[in-house]
Parts: sequence; structure tokens; C-alpha cells
Amino acid sequence: MSIVQYYGTGRRKTSVARVYLRPGKGEVKLVVNKRKRSFDEYFPQKIHKLSIYMPLALTNNTENFDLYLNINGGGVSAQADAVKLGVSRALLEFNAELRPTLKKNGLLKRDSREKERKKYGLLKARKASQYHKR
Repeated sequence: MSIVQYYGTGRRKTSVARVYLRPGKGEVKLVVNKRKRSFDEYFPQKIHKLSIYMPLALTNNTENFDLYLNINGGGVSAQADAVKLGVSRALLEFNAELRPTLKKNGLLKRDSREKERKKYGLLKARKASQYHKR
């Protein structure tokens, strides 16, 4: 007997989140950088939790699925955004009719902004040392 689950990948900056939605009671099982942690311990800020649950709340599926998250790389905010995209994509795999709702709220867009590379002769990507006349 195989487990019914829906998969979605989310990315943001250098973060990658693999999200598995399984039918359940709305619990979250979290593995971050190969270490098991509790959801509330890893995402203590309320804005990150709201961001992650937004696709489920908009589609009225908060209590229907357990979230299994595997997150690598980046910072906490980027990871939360990556999870949000992964949850949205997994919901589409579950039910394609949710697409207009998710798309209208901008949850299917991947934020493609990446860090610009450092150039030689500069301190950072664009920051130069202070000019001095003498």
C-alpha cells in the first residue's frame, strides 16, 4: 500500500524547499538542513508561519493536509518563501482547479531575484572604496 502524497518544489534565492502534502490533521513535520526541528522552533516569527499557511488557508485546506518539509540553504525568510511556493505547487498537483485562486493571489510566481556577483576591484557587487583626491 503506497502513501498518497502530493509534491511541490519551491525556490527563493539559495533556498530549496521540498514539500510533501499528505492527507491528515494539519500537522507540520520539518527537516531543515538534515536536522529534525519543530515548526514553531524553526519559524518563530508569525509572519513566516502566515506566509507558509497562506496557500492552504486560501483554498480551505488547512485541516486536510499534513506538511512534510525538507529545506536546504539560505536564510529563514527565503526558506519561508520557498516553502510557500512549494505548498502552492503541491496543491496544484492535488487539484488543478485551485489554480485561478492561487494565481490571483500571486502564489505561483517564483521570485527570481538572486544575489549579484562581486566584481574585482570593488568591495561588493557595486560598492567601491571611497574616492580620495590626494
